Amino acid sequence: MTAHASRRPFLAADVGGTHARLALMAPGNRGGGPVVQAYRIFRCGEHASFAAIVRAFLDGLGSRPRELVLACTGCAHEGVLINESLPWRIEPAALAAELRLDEVHLLNDFVALTHAAPYIDTARSPLLHAPARAASAPGPIVVVGPGTGLGAAVRLPGSPSVVLPSEAGQMQLAARVGREQDVMRLLAGRDTHISYEAVLSGPGVLRVYEALCREQGKVPACAEPAAVTAAAIEGSDPRARETLDLFCGWLGSFAGDLAMLYQATGGIYLAGGFLSRLAGYVRGSSFLERFLDKGVMRPFLDNVPVRVVDHGQLGVIGAASWLLDRPANR
Repeated sequence: MTAHASRRPFLAADVGGTHARLALMAPGNRGGGPVVQAYRIFRCGEHASFAAIVRAFLDGLGSRPRELVLACTGCAHEGVLINESLPWRIEPAALAAELRLDEVHLLNDFVALTHAAPYIDTARSPLLHAPARAASAPGPIVVVGPGTGLGAAVRLPGSPSVVLPSEAGQMQLAARVGREQDVMRLLAGRDTHISYEAVLSGPGVLRVYEALCREQGKVPACAEPAAVTAAAIEGSDPRARETLDLFCGWLGSFAGDLAMLYQATGGIYLAGGFLSRLAGYVRGSSFLERFLDKGVMRPFLDNVPVRVVDHGQLGVIGAASWLLDRPANR
């Protein structure tokens, strides 16, 4: 019997600024991927604490798991998860004591999502760019996702595979000459550094839209990122339309840079609910032109597939995969 097969079912959580996804997980048979035995989605703002969410999930289970792996945005400092987008603090040690768990493991949400790359259903993931020819061997996969912030991580093939987190979203935004530089000056103010995350995120979309409204002396008609994207798709607000056009172009440039940086012949996966709702718009935008526009590296990028991936259960599956693949469990 393998260590995986003997492991009891455990909890996996994927916590974002709006939703917390919880699952009861078990190892797959014969080396298969982790199996979701129960799954629920909770709205973070409707619960007094993360512990309250876990208790609500456990109330519906017939078993009492003793271990939790938690994937979340933010960073851990002195035993506390720091994340401004959450309505409450998460302290793994206090959480373990309150819920009588033997262990609580914490990892970055995009590290978890990237661990789920082998389990992504490509048949249900729209292909934005088909490679000119198939890769001769498995290559690195980069997962990118605009949301509350801009996440990115890379999966390196091997046995076992390796997932590397990154702060790629904090890289300096590269604007093209002309209109993009005008917009960049609008955004900069006194700042000397404008990151990709500052424009390729929900808050970033709103920031660009409001800057365009100020430039044109218009009162913003949209107060939320979702309203900006909806107005752009409907064509009801030209400033929203320009915002989303800029977003798609910058996203293409960013994805192309990461593909070159990591030699991502396995593909670029654009993840998260934000992008899955925009797949059709992105397809008709300048995204692909900007992705491929890398000078002498274009022939390489011609062979890098790009897909839009629906987040769904991938966060909890990836977190479970991370836990099962730890050296102590092999």
